[in-house]
Amino acid sequence: MARSAADIFNAKTLAIVGATDRSHWPRNIYANLVDSGFPGKIFPINPKRDEIFGVPCYPDLASLPEPADLALMIVPADAVEGALRQGVTNGLKAAVVYAAGFGDGGREKSLQRGAAFRNVLDELDIAVCGPNCMGLAGIRQKLYCYPHTHVSQMAPGPVALVTQSGGTLSYFVNGAQERGLKFSYAISSGNEMSLDLADYIEFLVDDPDTRHICLFIEGIRRPDAFMKAAGRALAAGKPIIAIKTGRSQKSREAAASHSGAVAGDYAAYEAMCERYGIVTCETIEEVIETTLAFQQGRLPRGPGIAFMTTSGGTVDLLHDYCDQESAVTPELSPETIEAIREFVPADCHIRNPIDTGAPVGKSGQSSPVEICKAFARDPNIDMVAWCNNMPGAARSSGQADHILDLIASTDKPVISFARVPHNIPEGGPAFQEETGMPFVQGTRTGVRVMNALWFYAARAGRKTPELPPPRGDAGNCSGAALEGALAAVGLAPPKSVTAATASDSGKAAAAIGFPVAVKIVSPQASHKTEVGGVALGLTSAEAVIDAAGAMAAKLGNLDPNAVIEGFLVQEMVSGVEVLLGARDDALYGPILVIGTGGVMVELMRDVALRLLPVTEDDVRAAMERLSLKKLLAGFRGAPPADTDALVAAAVAFGNFYLDHRSWLADIEINPLMVLPAGEGVRAVDIRTVGRE
Repeated sequence: MARSAADIFNAKTLAIVGATDRSHWPRNIYANLVDSGFPGKIFPINPKRDEIFGVPCYPDLASLPEPADLALMIVPADAVEGALRQGVTNGLKAAVVYAAGFGDGGREKSLQRGAAFRNVLDELDIAVCGPNCMGLAGIRQKLYCYPHTHVSQMAPGPVALVTQSGGTLSYFVNGAQERGLKFSYAISSGNEMSLDLADYIEFLVDDPDTRHICLFIEGIRRPDAFMKAAGRALAAGKPIIAIKTGRSQKSREAAASHSGAVAGDYAAYEAMCERYGIVTCETIEEVIETTLAFQQGRLPRGPGIAFMTTSGGTVDLLHDYCDQESAVTPELSPETIEAIREFVPADCHIRNPIDTGAPVGKSGQSSPVEICKAFARDPNIDMVAWCNNMPGAARSSGQADHILDLIASTDKPVISFARVPHNIPEGGPAFQEETGMPFVQGTRTGVRVMNALWFYAARAGRKTPELPPPRGDAGNCSGAALEGALAAVGLAPPKSVTAATASDSGKAAAAIGFPVAVKIVSPQASHKTEVGGVALGLTSAEAVIDAAGAMAAKLGNLDPNAVIEGFLVQEMVSGVEVLLGARDDALYGPILVIGTGGVMVELMRDVALRLLPVTEDDVRAAMERLSLKKLLAGFRGAPPADTDALVAAAVAFGNFYLDHRSWLADIEINPLMVLPAGEGVRAVDIRTVGRE
């Protein structure tokens, strides 16, 4: 039987195991269920009590008058297994386990208990939320199994929250409701020994009342299942808006210690999000604001944003933030400029973003609304952002009517953003819901929210590609065969000869033609530059012989046992140095790495990652925010590089790795030299790591 969160939320009978009025958790949960009107039966269980909370109390799950569908296990960790086994014997379908000490915390006893409990869950085959969680809420089912009183009696809505941090649920729901979000589900998933993020996403994709899914992620336990579920959400048009810990090493270590999660490499996580259209946020507050923008239900047809404000300083900040976030602010059309002119002072410079100063009012019209309408009519503009604080319930002033008119005049996203976060006025969320205008908090957040809409729109409904099976040949994974196989797909090396001795290297250089590069070939010189094993721009046979001798002597001094297999003499090529790499990420599978190459690669870290396979569009998008893009365009008088050849080479390189991933764990070309436009690329230095 497949475990499903539906087993929890479809419960009609519920048992509170560990019911007591001496602890606020069971006391508050019982009160939340009763006060919110849970329509099913609630059975308190405590062997020391005949009555509690004013109702009969039962000694155990076996003594209930009818089987419990769901058991809330508010008991110590050592008592959970026995209660769970008894429950399953008596018809129990699902459970929420609140106790910690199941693999979390790093203590040996906890680790042993966690491993044993995982086996128990496999044996019993029961859906469990937790352990080490704070519970959950199904709003339409009035199923409030969370111990804080304000997480109850909530108005139902389209947003589902799944958080691996139990305490975060309370704060998120509280803050989000103040901003006008309404929920279908709020789930604290804990250590996820049974149901995990993938299971909850699958459930929410199938739920007709959920349109947006918010995630607080510490670690992804089943990446393949998670990606499958995320792909279903993308195909179904249900945005996933997420924040994940683990950007820093300390964060990754903390996640592993308190939740047992494997955080993984954050850059690889972002590559996975890019593939599956998961909107990534920097803060919990941004998750709320972004979800608010998505709640309007409109997606742009392109990236172009028009910003309207009444402040020159805000315009300056918008230019900065748009540059930082690579947001697109197109020039306004002449028709738009002309339409706006009558609503702004005569000295107003009409541009995008615009500082209107004090807009010129007209009887019966709202100048800001008319300016936004003009923006929305512009074919170059895909989204409209109006700098405006959330009003209160201003129906009498006609403000709501003007905004309703604006929203009705276009199908493009129209969002308001406040310059700085502010207190929400009484009636503000109702005004927001009535008008359909999201009011997000903060200028930079406004920019990121608009970008998020386009990020998702560009991927919405996309069917994510499947990994093809390897079709390569093990013999093509090293030496001359590797170079030949890469050359056959457009990644040819420079002309080169391997010479056995320093003297032979001089002869090889003369045959190739000067200038040349010389590199030492030795198992002890995998990073050649670090041991002085590379010499560039040599213009004579004598210089080549001297350089080869010098690098052999230096390596010998560094490692007397070094084995020198010879010297690689290569044609010197000049161009833009690029790093191309492909590897098998432990969590997310085969990944392409592309960025600025050469000896400064680790210092600059100007790289982008994409899940394989990739298309040419994927590669171009990956390079869009890299400094590499400027180098390729021709930096400081250099000729433009052959970007088309690089893009084609990157796709071919990724496909080569996919075909040979059975034998290669990692392959890297650094540098891949991108020659001037029309001249192609050269794979200068190739490094591989075989599978063990």
